[in-house]
Amino acid sequence: MELRQLRYFAAVADAGTFVRAAERLHIGQPAVSQQLARLERELGVRLFDRSTRHVRLTSAGERLLPEARAVLAAADRVRAVADDVAHETEAVLRLGSSHGLGDRLYRMLDELAVLAPGVSVRLTRARQEQRLAAVRAGDLDAAFVRVLESAPGLELVPIWREGLVVALPEQHPLAAADTVHVEQLGDLPVRLAPARNNPPFHAMITAALRDAGVDPPAGPPFTTLQDTLAEIGAAPPSWTVFYHRAELPVVRRVALRPLADLTLPISLAVLPGVPSPQLRMLLAACARVAAY
Repeated sequence: MELRQLRYFAAVADAGTFVRAAERLHIGQPAVSQQLARLERELGVRLFDRSTRHVRLTSAGERLLPEARAVLAAADRVRAVADDVAHETEAVLRLGSSHGLGDRLYRMLDELAVLAPGVSVRLTRARQEQRLAAVRAGDLDAAFVRVLESAPGLELVPIWREGLVVALPEQHPLAAADTVHVEQLGDLPVRLAPARNNPPFHAMITAALRDAGVDPPAGPPFTTLQDTLAEIGAAPPSWTVFYHRAELPVVRRVALRPLADLTLPISLAVLPGVPSPQLRMLLAACARVAAY
């Protein structure tokens, strides 16, 4: 198996035809067909259905494509690191992040600066699915993700767990407690964003409610944190839940209480294989922060 065969495989999958893939690769179409036929013989599976005008991935091709992309991304990373070494450039760690990581993110960056002073960090904020895609493509070295138990083509390394915060009207009886338990929230309408906006988080909250034996009525959907909190303070009683942060917002007529019995798993999404020196230092910095 050769890297060029995997590149041809990915190119045809992206282009939809052998001709267009060959044009993008700047080689002849017969060479693409020949190398893919060799790859199929070596793997013992058919990667494409060639019975239509536009070639389509077979079920085997769909399963193998993410693995091929991961191998190609790893090869690109090897070339990039080798180029950095050859030109004695500063090591760069490209890290996907998101809103809400707060103080732990800054502490991790401080720890990393101590452990690896020669590593420069470039943070990229994006939606979780975009961060995962960027790691698969080799555009990011790692990305923080929440809740996920698996991600095709990637390894998820657990690093710490975060708490959750319940927002409810300050006049509600639960506001008098130091913490709120899931089983206490069955009667008050809940404001959750549609499942499509954040499937893992939505599934985790609904599963926790179900496991606690409660089924709160659905309230208006969660939109933005600021608007949702304002509506909880002004509209008929309801509640929502969101990621804990170092500085919690202050909203009139709204009480914020820690949610007991439920924490949020945070992981680093990375490509499988031996981690680079920068990634090893990143994991060590995360472990130090998690131990605080």
